[in-house]
Amino acid sequence: MENGNAIVGQSGGPTSVINASLVGVVETALKNKKIGTVYGMRFGIEGVLNNKLLDFSKVDSNTLKQLKQTPSSALGSSRLKLQDEHFGPILKRLKQKNIRYYFMIGGNDTMDTIHRVVEYARDHGWEMAGVGVSKTVDNDLFGTDHTPGFPSAARYVAMSVLQGGVLARDMQRVDQFVVFQTVGRSAGWLPAAAAAARRKAGDPPHIILLPERPFHRKNFLSAVKKTYDKKGFVSIVCGEGITNPDGSPVSASGTTDKFGNTEFGAMGGTSAAMILHRILSDEFGWRGEFQVCESLQMSAGDRTVPLDIKEAYGCGKKAVQLAASGGSGVMVTIDRVSKRGEPYKSTYGTAPLSEVANHERPMPDKYIAKNGMDVTKAFLDYLDPLIGDLPDYASLPK
Repeated sequence: MENGNAIVGQSGGPTSVINASLVGVVETALKNKKIGTVYGMRFGIEGVLNNKLLDFSKVDSNTLKQLKQTPSSALGSSRLKLQDEHFGPILKRLKQKNIRYYFMIGGNDTMDTIHRVVEYARDHGWEMAGVGVSKTVDNDLFGTDHTPGFPSAARYVAMSVLQGGVLARDMQRVDQFVVFQTVGRSAGWLPAAAAAARRKAGDPPHIILLPERPFHRKNFLSAVKKTYDKKGFVSIVCGEGITNPDGSPVSASGTTDKFGNTEFGAMGGTSAAMILHRILSDEFGWRGEFQVCESLQMSAGDRTVPLDIKEAYGCGKKAVQLAASGGSGVMVTIDRVSKRGEPYKSTYGTAPLSEVANHERPMPDKYIAKNGMDVTKAFLDYLDPLIGDLPDYASLPK
């Protein structure tokens, strides 16, 4: 690969560690002799189209150090779906800036963007290395043990359900149930993470609804009644993308984004948690509450896991090392090398951009309980090293 400049962007939803990946790319690229100027795209690929680029050589090292610990997406994001007419202007801008190294941090759609831009450039005589850095709290990217951003979001969910469970237990004579909704369109990794909130058997959450399993109203109501009769209250966690047996969203939302993804509860519509609340209130006449925190769980700096920052930064660093050594067309992955029962250890690998763009990674069956409304011990063994220890709260004797 010829010497040249580099460009990096962020796309899709935020995480609490996506900026750590950005700093990993920037700091490593600034030190590489093959790379001259390092540009940042303002608002994803739109920054290239609109010539809104940040020269990172003008950003002082203290700001980068602080940025590594800062949540959200510092460069801004975009959900622009590339059309045929975009590629010509994009390549023209990349040539003007002598971009030979192209990095983006994001999920499936982002990996598709990298793949298409690099292939278009190559087909038109411009050689450019393109490497993706994985990012998504949904944890549904193909080819990686987990994605940067997921551990911190999983801890956010577990802590919220742990604390909300204590509240629900103590307020059961006022509110008989609580429904907590997580993000995640088609994968249940985040709602499943709520299971880590349990300190002992029978603790909240009592029911976990995953997009991988259809929502059966009769079975759900039966499980709710059984739990209420035993505990006096019910704690429920659901993924935003849970569906009915016919495949329709429980949220009944018909709104989609520019990539065709359903936006659950968007534009004033209902959410899955709201529907579940209505079902329980109508069936049992109970009072309860639903908790839908949307992007807060995606960018909560106060619950960021140090391991998550370390691995996110490492993914960004690895992306530059790969590109500078001639690698292209891949996404950096996190590979767990420790076996069950051993101290957690990981390394970095790669997955082809084309495969990441065209595949999703739902929770495997071995992680889902037979009744479809809980997780197995195997999942907790997978999750526990990622989110760290959770607090123990006191309870008075009955």
